[in-house]
Amino acid sequence: MADTQDEKKARLAQALRDNLRRRKAQSREAVREEAAPPPPPDTPET
Repeated sequence: MADTQDEKKARLAQALRDNLRRRKAQSREAVREEAAPPPPPDTPET
């Protein structure tokens, strides 16, 4: 019984680490998109 509890704890800890890593990556993407200036237009408007 204790073995399954340890396995469950290990899986939970790994899932939490994965979630944190994913959320940090999403946060960096959002900040990068926010800070990036809009791309120049492809064709000049005359």
